[in-house]
Amino acid sequence: MRVSTSLFLGFALSSLSACASFEKCGFGGCPGDRQITAQVEDVLRKYPELQGVNQVRVQTLNHVVYLYGMVDTEVELVTAQRAALSVPGVDHVVNSIAFQYQGR
Repeated sequence: MRVSTSLFLGFALSSLSACASFEKCGFGGCPGDRQITAQVEDVLRKYPELQGVNQVRVQTLNHVVYLYGMVDTEVELVTAQRAALSVPGVDHVVNSIAFQYQGR
């Protein structure tokens, strides 16, 4: 019983903090989020190493840009993050880009 109560309290507290993160503009995002996404995508197109197999996907919510995808090197990962941060209106970048397995 004690374990289930602890789990419930932990879940409830994490749910409250998750809701708090969407206070700024709500679940629909802020005005301008779509424009930020488009601008970040435009900037990323300037880097051929981030295209094709290494495609990076972009989403924006409340002026926070989320980057997803796979790249070959850390340089490419950092390039994508810096490119996103260069766009006006971006408050923060959450970089969830992963490295592709190169094998040996």
